[in-house]
Amino acid sequence: MLHVAGHEVRTVLAPMEGVSHPPFRALMAARGGLDLVCTEFVRISPAPLSPKMLRESVALCDGPDGQPLPLSVQVMGNDAAKMAEAAGLVAAAGAAVVDVNMGCPMPRVVRKGVGAAMLKDPALLRDVLGQMREQVPGLLSAKIRAGFDDADNVVRIATVVQEAGADFIAVHPRRRCDFYEGVADWRIIATLTRELRIPVIGNGDVWYAADALRMERETGCAAVMIGRPAMRNPWIFQQVADLRAGREPFAPAGEDVAAWLHEVAADYARIFHRKRGPLGKLKELVRWIGRAVDDEGTFRRAGLRAATVDELMHLVDGLAEFPAERIDLGAHGHLAFERSGSARLEALAQSA
Repeated sequence: MLHVAGHEVRTVLAPMEGVSHPPFRALMAARGGLDLVCTEFVRISPAPLSPKMLRESVALCDGPDGQPLPLSVQVMGNDAAKMAEAAGLVAAAGAAVVDVNMGCPMPRVVRKGVGAAMLKDPALLRDVLGQMREQVPGLLSAKIRAGFDDADNVVRIATVVQEAGADFIAVHPRRRCDFYEGVADWRIIATLTRELRIPVIGNGDVWYAADALRMERETGCAAVMIGRPAMRNPWIFQQVADLRAGREPFAPAGEDVAAWLHEVAADYARIFHRKRGPLGKLKELVRWIGRAVDDEGTFRRAGLRAATVDELMHLVDGLAEFPAERIDLGAHGHLAFERSGSARLEALAQSA
């Protein structure tokens, strides 16, 4: 069981670069079903964190009851002293959890020896976390992948995280070389749950709400972290809560999707004032939520080609004609557009 700031945590919004900014976090938190919210990573460089960066990073958001949710601020770097200094500042600014990014697979990150590259150097990992532990009076955590090129050392890596003083760990059970392809091997989450003393958060291929409960049953993890599937289905956390409570989960129709995207567009327009406004960030959501529309990809392709926000929202309005039966956002994945649950197990069996 995992508790953060007096809250029992079973569902977590994952840290996602360029996505887990304050407006998105606030929109997701307000829908309900979330217990812990994570920020996109904060790069730790030789320059000290600016007050503006701290304010943006530690911007709290309220749940549907109006109470602020616990916030985990993720930092990324490999200079132990600078990471410790930054961790202390972030904790003092109000973060309930300071989290270390040890899983980002992107080449521009790995080339600098940070993110998933740290999985290749357990001694560095121990030093960074150990010095951070001395500066963080609250909770310290790390998010890892199964490994860099292979998963042979995942227990060793996770044990180092534990021994360095982390209070819990999140694992995405793909290797760095997999990026986001293939299958998230939930067996790795189960192994770490058995081997570690600290709570383990599971992450990866939780495309439908029912997958979250399945992950808990199969792995014994303390909580489930959801990232890209929450961009695809902003109701997924509510649906998880409904399933746990024995309620019938909400099944969004096209008109609900259109209303959600209009809400996001209005909110983003007030905050993002670049030359093209929030178009790029809206397209990122359309890229994922469009995968749930049963139209052979027509809406998704057209949305990604839209030249203006107005053009994009005109396309969004066309979703209102789609009934829930043609939107793959039900809690159990009635159209099974994504690789989850049974498909994951089948793929693992074939590769064995």
